[in-house]
Amino acid sequence: MTFQRVYIANRGEIARRVARTCDRLGIESVAGTADFLDPTAQVAAALACGADALHPGYGFLSENAGFARAVAEAGITWIGPTPEVIERMGRKDAAREIAIAAQVPVVPSYGLDDDPATFAYPVLVKAAAGGGGKGMRVVRSDSELAEAIAAAKREAASAFGDDTMLIEKYVERGRHIEVQVLGDTHGEVLHLLTRECSAQRRHQKVIEEAPAPYLSDDVRDRIHAAAVDLARSVGYTNAGTVEFLLDAESGEFYFLEMNTRLQVEHPVTEEVTALDLVELQLAVAAGLRLPLAQADVVPVAHAIEARVYAEDAYAGFLPQAGTASTVVWPTAVRVDHDLAPGQVVSTAFDPMLGKVIAVGPHREAARRRLVDALDETAVLGLTTNTGFLRELAAG
Repeated sequence: MTFQRVYIANRGEIARRVARTCDRLGIESVAGTADFLDPTAQVAAALACGADALHPGYGFLSENAGFARAVAEAGITWIGPTPEVIERMGRKDAAREIAIAAQVPVVPSYGLDDDPATFAYPVLVKAAAGGGGKGMRVVRSDSELAEAIAAAKREAASAFGDDTMLIEKYVERGRHIEVQVLGDTHGEVLHLLTRECSAQRRHQKVIEEAPAPYLSDDVRDRIHAAAVDLARSVGYTNAGTVEFLLDAESGEFYFLEMNTRLQVEHPVTEEVTALDLVELQLAVAAGLRLPLAQADVVPVAHAIEARVYAEDAYAGFLPQAGTASTVVWPTAVRVDHDLAPGQVVSTAFDPMLGKVIAVGPHREAARRRLVDALDETAVLGLTTNTGFLRELAAG
């Protein structure tokens, strides 16, 4: 590696995760202390500590093209895709057109000016600039459409500063399948298998696993190829995820969006491929060739991850606040977290407290280990979704 010091423009478990790999590689890491939503402050902090590279983690500024550009202009290496690719793939409407050009299947859509009476309901109204389930509404009749669009627009404008809307077919029985991709600056693009992320609340994931189960070889191969084709078509570099919606009834799959960053659920891919994604990110950012070929990427296990949130799963998944009086994490599985006894948890940040990742030689073994691990997990002093996750895993 050519980096001496990496500034991590993030907090919590992802900052610790990135630091862990840096430490193993002999690279000094500095966790960000500046305002996490202020690009200028983050760049200034990176410069002040003498960092020669910056890792944005996920969330916050990780998919902000302006931030990526400011980092590069300051003479610091951005550990992620180029600002141009972030801009092109960051908007759902633009990404959809790119997918069509790359001959990747997309969800059938409608125009905002089309006659609502001609729509095949249900449809999904969603923010073009959105993510995380914000600015989304399922509409089941034309009488509901205008109100749904207005509500989604208000939410999108507040969350993203952009109220542009898309209207697409809503798949009632859909599976959320995604493909981890990785590209280097020498033109190589690989897929690192699939993930299943269908267990969600409020359009946000709670349980993820890899590889995605119950896919025919044909569908799996076509999804892998579509993800690589899309990434290659935009000259993608570093780590990213291409998300698809698989119609459980027809077996067809459609491109949803591309996340131009490391995903929260990346540990299941790491456990299944025996690869360190952060190490590969650093290598790509340093200009090195990917140290593996597509044929080298094979599943060596099955992994399932559960996200532990400070929220009340039985009261609408409302975020919770409090002081963690007792924190017990399982010891026989991987846990990515940054929570200790006495720590104050507020609603000012994302409510995720940590991730419990169980691995086994097959899916059932991983599932049983996850149930056992969640039985050992205890966070007292505030309400969490641990019991809910245990019910999901046990079911």
